[in-house]
Formats: sequence, structure tokens, C-alpha cells
Amino acid sequence: MKQFKAESKRLLDLMINSIYTNKEIFLRELISNASDAIDKLYYRSLTDKDVKINKKDLCIKLELDKENRLLKISDTGIGMNKDELENNLGMIAKSGSLKFKEENEAKKDVNIIGQFGVGFYSSFMVAESVEVVSKSYKEEKAYKWTSKGAEGYNITECEKDDYGTTITLKIKEDSDEYNYSDFLDSYNIESLVKKYSDYVRYPIKMNVTRRELKKGSDSEYEDVLKEETLNSMIPLWKKDKKKIKEEEYNSFYQSKFYDYQDPLKVIHTSVEGMTSYKSLLFIPAHAPYDYYSKEYEKGLALYSNGVLIMDKCSDLLPDYFGFVKGVVDSDDLSLNISREILQQDRQLKLIASNIEKKIKSELEGMLKNERDKYEKFYKEFGMQLKFGIYNDYGMHKDELKDLILFYSSNDKKLVTLKEYVSNMKEKEDTIYYACGETIDKVDMLPQVEKVKDKGYNILYLTEYVDEFVIKTLIEYEGKKFINVCENNLDLDTEEEKEELNKINEENKDMFSLMKETLNNEVSLVRFTHRLKNHPVCLVSEGPVSIEMQKVFNAMPTDENINAKIILEVNESHPIAEKLKALYNEDKEKFNEYTKILYSQARLIEGLSIDNPTEISNLICDLLSK
Repeated sequence: MKQFKAESKRLLDLMINSIYTNKEIFLRELISNASDAIDKLYYRSLTDKDVKINKKDLCIKLELDKENRLLKISDTGIGMNKDELENNLGMIAKSGSLKFKEENEAKKDVNIIGQFGVGFYSSFMVAESVEVVSKSYKEEKAYKWTSKGAEGYNITECEKDDYGTTITLKIKEDSDEYNYSDFLDSYNIESLVKKYSDYVRYPIKMNVTRRELKKGSDSEYEDVLKEETLNSMIPLWKKDKKKIKEEEYNSFYQSKFYDYQDPLKVIHTSVEGMTSYKSLLFIPAHAPYDYYSKEYEKGLALYSNGVLIMDKCSDLLPDYFGFVKGVVDSDDLSLNISREILQQDRQLKLIASNIEKKIKSELEGMLKNERDKYEKFYKEFGMQLKFGIYNDYGMHKDELKDLILFYSSNDKKLVTLKEYVSNMKEKEDTIYYACGETIDKVDMLPQVEKVKDKGYNILYLTEYVDEFVIKTLIEYEGKKFINVCENNLDLDTEEEKEELNKINEENKDMFSLMKETLNNEVSLVRFTHRLKNHPVCLVSEGPVSIEMQKVFNAMPTDENINAKIILEVNESHPIAEKLKALYNEDKEKFNEYTKILYSQARLIEGLSIDNPTEISNLICDLLSK
């Protein structure tokens, strides 16, 4: 028995136990090697007239023998002679594919998958012994390479009718840790081929049992053993998109990503340049059930030369475009030795950047030219775009701000910030907004009425992340954002301000008593001109609004965050005169009115009341008189 020329059992143990983290990868590696061998023969036939091949004979075959626990992988490729078996399999990390690629670097379409010479050894993860029978296309003799692992290998002369290579794995017995018999099940093998090697360019064939109607019978079925091609070979994304029908895209999307609906948008691109790749992306018509949960995994399926490298490469998508499904295929990627984990190199970053720009461009086009479709998309994924603005301290706000929509009080529909600004009057410099649970509830806010009455447009924010987005944006095209429920709203003329200040100064003692009656739950009580028909309202002062307070306190933490609240009384409402009269004549009744008015204001804002029974009794007492 010969010893491996590489350093030892330790190196082979490392190959088997550390480099590959997923045992099923072995089948991908062996099929990729078989594909390489066929590639080499095919390219040799293009330059050597003595090499004659029939393209129909180029294939990879899989055979299962459950009884003897054998799995065979055969190819009609270039084959190996004795020296090549010695050099390629007797020396770990010596790659014939890498050498071939280097020799043919100038030729186009030389896409050899294996470059490291270690993929073959992944077979020892699942096999107790491996046998390789190979015959080179240019020699008459065939040779057999056998090994049980790190102890060494033997090479002997043998018989083989045709050139090519057959690898036979003696699958390990099942253990408590792993069920190796899965690799002897035809359904599992078929699934692995579909998962990892579906787009290998040569047919991968295997005998499979199918349930079919008996000949001449309408109801009786029988099991029929037939040879079938397991892989698709030509990926949809490599076809000319002008020749692809919509039904083909839809069928691929539904079967690949397990969706019951057609995608909302298909983005099919082929990029040549500093890095070349093809991508087929889909914007779903609806969000997955787990989309807004921690369990959801974003990412695109990543292929290199048609071989699956990663099922979900998260680095190809920013979080705010995590809803996109699809595949990316590139031959320019730098892979690590196991081909399982992508190195964080320049090509990957460049592809990711291009994909992000392409998705954004497609969304902008949909917004501009297919508004109904975009609004359908936005209903499902708009919140994710808003998170994209708010997260990472607003790093991506400029990329996303023109994709978000809010309901407009004037237009009675969703509008972009650009559309809002384009409809502003010449000297307006403020974008007004109001927050609430629903559009109807926002529309009924006391603070909204006066702003609308003055002819200003208001954006209605109804999702909990909305105001955080606005606070992150700060301004849009030089126009500042103002919450109509905040203290800094300024709609009065200088004369109106002066008059209001005078009235508030005259009644400061009354307001002090009201504040005291409310146990200083409010920072200030005052008259206001911001209301039209409503008697009272609450406004916030400082960085935390009332709506933000509700969001913070709904979180599963012990931290209690409160907005700085001001109670405002409509100076032109009859209740203002009633309060003045009670203050002078009946302090007890004045205190009762104060509590009722404050509770009304809290209810309007969607805030709870600490003492609902007391307030109910006070109201009933007033009604009974």
C-alpha cells in the first residue's frame, strides 16, 4: 500500500472533518469533478482532430446498490492514466482541474469547477472505502485506485471498456450520530442533485422507480424502473430573456421558492465588466408568514458555473431589500477551499452593490409607471423600507426616502415625499404630519382639524415605525417635518401670538391650580389657538412624542419612557369661559372639570386613564345635575 504524498493522516482528517461542515456536500463535489472531466475531453476535441466524441454520449450516471451499500458516480470524461491517478488522487490538494484551467486560461468558456484538489476526499465523510476505476481517452489500459482513508491507497491495472471514470463508494454503516443510509435512497439522491447540481451542463442520469398505470389498465398501477435525467442542465437565468415566457418565470419562481402566487416583479440581468454575473431576481406578491420575525433568513441562492455554492447568501442583499428572492451565478468568485463559504472579496461586494442598485431602480420604475402594482408591493414590504431608513443611524436614508409612501389628507391616498413637496405652496417650508392607529383616528384628532382648515396638507402616519423614520430624515428637500401634535407647531400670526401670550399670562394662576390638580402629570397647562371645535388636546414637548411614548412602552422592557406633555385648552371654546368662572366661584367643581378634560384629552390620544372609575363617577355626577 502506498502512502499519501501529502503530510499525513492528520491532513486527510482535516479535509474530512473540518473543511466540510455538511456531509451531503460530497455528492456535489464528485459530480462537479465528473463534469470537469467531461469538460476537459470536450475542449480537447475542439483542438485535437484525433479526439472524436459524440455529444449525446457525454453524461454522468449514478447507481445505487442498497443491499451492498454502494453508490457509483460514472462519467464519460477524459479519464486518468496511472500517473494521473497517482498525482491527482495520491497527493492531497493537487488539482488536475486547476492545472488544466491554467493551461487554457486564454480560451473562452473554460469553466472548470474544481480548483483545489480536495473535493474528491469529501467522499470519505460518508464512505468507509472508495474505489476509482479510470481509463484515459488516449490509452488502452485502465487502472483502479482504492483506499480506506488516511492509511494509504493502492493502484492496480484493471479492465474497463470505455474511457472515463467510475467512483464507487462503500457507504458507512449508520450510527447514533448520522443515518448514512440516506445516501442509498434514490429520492434523497435525486433531491441532492436538484439542490446542488441541477444546472451542471451535462445530463445526470439514474434509474428511478416510478408508479405508473399498467399497460391496458385504467386503474391498476405498477412500479417501473426507468432511467431518468435528474438535472435541468440549462438554468433559466442563462437563457435569452427575450425567449422566456412569463409562465416560465412564474413556474421557476413557484417551484424554486415554494410560493403559491406568481411574483410581482421579475428582474433578469446579465452583467459583463469588472466582474461578470447573471442574476434572476423576484419581488414576491406577498410577505412570507415569518418575514417580520427572527426566524426569517434573507439571501440569494449563489451559484458558480451552475453549481450551488450557498443556498442563501445574505451578503448579496441589504436588510431593507431582504424580501427579494432569486439566484446569482458568477464564474468570477473567489471561493474558499471547501467551496462552502464565500470569501469576502471585492467581486462579491461589487455584485452586491450592483444588485442593490438594480433593485432600487426597478422599484423606482414600478413606482413611476405601475403605481397600483407598487402600492400592492408597498402594503407588503413598505415597513421593511422604513426600517432601512431608521436602522444603522440613518445611513441609508438617502437611498430609500423616495420609495416610502404616506397617506395624504389632501389627496386622500398614498403619496411620496416628493409628491407632497411638489404640491406645496411657494413659501411653505414645513411638512406636517400626525400619528395614530388608523387613518380615521388620525383624521379625527383635534390638532388635525385646524391645520387642515388653514389649507395645509398633512401626512397620516399609522405604523409604529413611521415617526422614527421622520425623526431620522429630519428634513426633505430643505423642508422640515413638524408633528401637528407637538409644541413647536406655529400657525398663528404675530398679532395672534401676542394676544394668546397675554391671555395665558392673565390666567397663569388658574393653570397652576390645574397642573397641581393633575398631580403634575403635565408639564404645563395653557390656552391655545391650534384647535377649532374641540375643547382640549395634548401636545408633546421635546424629542419624545406621545406616539413614540406608546411605542417605547409597548416593548417588552421594564423601562418606562414618557413624553413631556402639555394640556392645551381651546381659548375660543365655551369651556374656556366655564373654567374661568369655576376657578373664581367653585374650586371643587373646577378641579372635577380639570380631571375630566384631561382624561378626555388622553383618550383622544389613545392613552390610558389611571383612574377610570373616578372619571366615570364625575361624568355621571355632572350628567345627573
